[in-house]
Amino acid sequence: MASTLPLWTLVITALALTAWRSRRYAFALANAPAAARFDRPMLRLQGVMVAIGMHRKMLRKPLSGVLHAIIFISFFVLFTATIDAFGSRLFPGFSLAPIGGQTWIAALQDIFSVLMLVGVGLALYQRYVLRPARFDGSSGSDAAIIYVLIVLIVASLLLEAAARIAGGADGSWRPVASALAGLLNRAGIPAHQGEELFYWAHVGAILAFLVYIPGSKHRHMFLAAPNIYFRSLEPRGLAPAVPEAREAPGIDSLGQFDWKQQLDLLSCTECGRCQAVCPAYAAGLPLSPKLLITDMRDALAAGSSAAPLVGGVISEETLWACTTCRACMEACPVEIEHLPKIIDMRRHLVDEGRVGPGLQEALSNLTRLGNSMGKPSKMRARWTRELGFPVKDAREEPVDVLWFVGDYASYDPRVQEITRKVAELLTAAGVDFGILFDAERNSGNDVRRAGEEGLFETLAQSNIDEIKACSFNRIMTTDPHSLNALKNDYQHFGAAFEVLHYTALLAELIGAGKLDLHVADGARVTYHDPCYLGRYNGGFDAPRDLIRAAGYTLHDMPRCRENSFCCGAGGGRIWQGDDGVTERPSENRIREALSLGDVAYFVVACPKDKVMYTAAIDALGVADRLKAVDIAELLVPRTSQALEIPTVETT
Repeated sequence: MASTLPLWTLVITALALTAWRSRRYAFALANAPAAARFDRPMLRLQGVMVAIGMHRKMLRKPLSGVLHAIIFISFFVLFTATIDAFGSRLFPGFSLAPIGGQTWIAALQDIFSVLMLVGVGLALYQRYVLRPARFDGSSGSDAAIIYVLIVLIVASLLLEAAARIAGGADGSWRPVASALAGLLNRAGIPAHQGEELFYWAHVGAILAFLVYIPGSKHRHMFLAAPNIYFRSLEPRGLAPAVPEAREAPGIDSLGQFDWKQQLDLLSCTECGRCQAVCPAYAAGLPLSPKLLITDMRDALAAGSSAAPLVGGVISEETLWACTTCRACMEACPVEIEHLPKIIDMRRHLVDEGRVGPGLQEALSNLTRLGNSMGKPSKMRARWTRELGFPVKDAREEPVDVLWFVGDYASYDPRVQEITRKVAELLTAAGVDFGILFDAERNSGNDVRRAGEEGLFETLAQSNIDEIKACSFNRIMTTDPHSLNALKNDYQHFGAAFEVLHYTALLAELIGAGKLDLHVADGARVTYHDPCYLGRYNGGFDAPRDLIRAAGYTLHDMPRCRENSFCCGAGGGRIWQGDDGVTERPSENRIREALSLGDVAYFVVACPKDKVMYTAAIDALGVADRLKAVDIAELLVPRTSQALEIPTVETT
């Protein structure tokens, strides 16, 4: 055909422009440090099928999930039209007719053209009418251009088919195009000329779309699946180790990130789901996980991979705002890994000594005394003195359960009573347990996530040496942060311990009939999932089982389980000030609990949560309506006095 040469020219030109616009990204990825992401291919492929094929995370927001699914499926169906449009003229004689190109494929193209337009219409309605706050900071013009190009592609496809039908082609399989053919006839548009016009409009819009994609967030059409495939398969609670080849512990240029971390930047869809769940962003702090990624992406696109990253592309205040709650990574539909980047950049700040006074004091205390409070080690087990029974020293005699108590549970007066309560419950159940007394050190979980890798290694190795010197069967801890470090981060030192949270052990004891509880009268309570127990380590069920076993009725907050909101203490934030905070995450969470209207207790399962939420209730002046209690306080052996339920105001 006479149109073959012009079309080849257009296609080659478009492909060359696309390659040219992609060159910086390809060069950056090709020169990035290595990443070991090629193991367990079947598990990786399964993750892609679930994430993309089932739209697992996308459908958590129903409107967004449905409209995206419509557009996604329509894209694949309408790709047959693209194949036909280019194949039939680039390769004379090529046709989809032998496999149904003019019958069932034509019908599907008609149907899904309409569905594609419906999907785009819903997307326009969401972005420009509903205008979700999570889109703040995303490129509206980029989205608009993509919507226009999609509409042009679909409209020209339908009109080309309509013109062909108007010229005498069979339209029995194309009801939509047949209806449009009647309109073309009434408009007096010549069939052959119209078909050619709409054909070139169709291929032109497709090629324009192709050329535009490298500079658009919609390149995720091609990068989302690889990014999901190469996601981390390590335990969620395992922070990234410092590669041996790296000269310094931290990162201060984009070029130091490995190829997967850079692929993350290019795969971002700007959907804002990470931003919507970020406690730091909600608190008014200068951190949006979305903008963190897009700012680095834009720097990468500008060829600034060697330029200063920390304090340049990303401000120090942005990095220190993170609570490391992992909500951003849980929400991301394309498996972008925000936290490893933040931790690596924090490592650079710590290495440079660029640390705020509160964090600096905590790190100094941890270095000197092994705890962030600045208390002598000999005071770590002082809470045991008020017990009516002795607690074994696991260093001196064998125990079944080694209890790693943690700093706040050991030292903070607001938590010590709960620690004693747990000891009493274990004793009532006949558990043979012991502690490390003054040999225990901070687990290092938050130290590591604050970027002090050297101090973390010192604390971890000290604990590992003490633990290995003891005779025990398994480790229990009341602190989810300690749980995470002992169970996950200590693997970097070859230490593999069986570690469980105290709620899991108590649920096990009740299930075995070893702990007989006083049963409450069904009073309603709500429960807060700690980030490091729930989202990091999957500990969702045991706390809820305990609440029900104690006779309480659980009323979950809207944000619960994997979607739980952070108290604001993690990642070293508890050691920093509230400068710039418009509303503390803990107060935000208490307001959510109050909105339930009928709960007496705000139940927690983390020492830091007890501290944070008790303070938040006092700050909001709602102590007469809600009380923060640890799960252990709800568990009352039949020989003890039951907890007194406060009166709840629901006005």
